[in-house]
Parts: sequence; C-alpha cells; structure tokens
Amino acid sequence: MRPMIASHRGGSLQWPENSPTAFRNTADLPVDQVEFDIHPTADGEIVVIHDATLDRTTNASGPVATRTLAELRSVTLNGTDGESMLTLAELIALFRPTPITLRMEIKPDPQHRPYPGLLQAALTQLDAKGMRARTIITSFQADTAAAAAATPGLAGAIWLVSPLVQADIGLDGIAAVADEMDIRRLGLRISHLDASMMAELRLRGLRVGAWAVNDAAAIKRAISLGVDVFTTDLPSLALELRG
Repeated sequence: MRPMIASHRGGSLQWPENSPTAFRNTADLPVDQVEFDIHPTADGEIVVIHDATLDRTTNASGPVATRTLAELRSVTLNGTDGESMLTLAELIALFRPTPITLRMEIKPDPQHRPYPGLLQAALTQLDAKGMRARTIITSFQADTAAAAAATPGLAGAIWLVSPLVQADIGLDGIAAVADEMDIRRLGLRISHLDASMMAELRLRGLRVGAWAVNDAAAIKRAISLGVDVFTTDLPSLALELRG
C-alpha cells in the first residue's frame, strides 16, 4: 500500500503556511490529507495557525489566545497579500466538498500546557458539518493524543513523537507509552526513522507515519520505508515522486 500524503500547514514551502492561499491550493491537489494547527481565541473561537504566539508568522506579536477573533482578523500573515488566518469553521467549509481528510494538530499554549476544552470545542465544530469521521487528530503531547484516541467516531489519532522524546525513552519507551494510553498510531521525524524501527514498531501493532518530509530525498525515503502517511511542505513534489 502506498503512503498517504498530507500537505503540511497547507504546503508551507510552496505557499505561506496555514494561509487561505495555501489551503485553497491544497484543496485542488489530489493529496490524501491536509495538515493544520489550531489555537483558541479569547472569545471562544478557534483559529488555524501553527505557533501559540503571533510573532513568527504574522505582523503582530503576543499569544494568539489573548486576542479576540475580531482582533485577529486585523493581523496579516507573513508572505501573503494581506491575508488573515482562517477559523476552523472556514477551513472545514473549504475542504468539506473535497475527498481530503483533515489532519488537525491540537496545539498547546505558549507554556506548552493544553488549552482546556479545545479538543471538545473542535469536535463540536466538526460535528456541526458532519466532518468528525473525516478528521484525524494529532499532537506531540501524549495525553492529548490519548484523549483523541479514546474519542469515538474520528478517522484516527496520532501521537507525534519528537526526537527529544525518542532519544530519552527509546522505541521501547515509546511503545510502552502507546500501550498504556491505547494509542495505536505514531508519527516520527523522517530523519529519526529507519527500516528496523519500522519493523519493530509494526511488530508491536503500531501504525507508523513520518513528518518533516521536506525534500526529494526525504520523500523518496518515506516512500521506500512504506510509512502509512507522511506530512510534507512540498505536496506537489511528493505527489510527483509517489507517482
């Protein structure tokens, strides 16, 4: 089975990350998934942006969650012609008519603490448009991934394992955490994944994907390893190389 391709942040090496332009262009591609990140606003909305702060990707600064949606509408995404970030509802509306699966990363706050109620609030919006079954939840925080894995009706839940965690607890530790928390899908950085690791994790009953697959060599490697899915900032190249 060939690996599925997820357009990471809407394809952030092709278009400005998590921007309306990126997502509109991704919606026209035959990718399997679109990856994006969510944070709450001060007035209970949910917006699509990677960082917990505005500093890196916009013309503003400070935490996303301290701004209302109206305030965030006036914030411009870097590299765009005056575009502002989408709400989760707007992204759902864009991809609902397509066959593309949503791959939604639940982000923590600037202190790496989970936002209370963010997962449930996102599920409410997905359910309003009948999109829960077409959504995979991902997180680098095992507790959040476990909560998603225990949530009925989703297309899946993935624990994204950072290289630091991988170095700290090893494959045995990763598998033990996954077993304890009943998480059956993992995502490892492609530079920290090889065929022997794939085989070992598969033997433990785990599905394995890769992230940071962002050049031709990495894409070819992910394909040759036979990962279930990989996220890439170059979705057009990935589609070409996958054939």
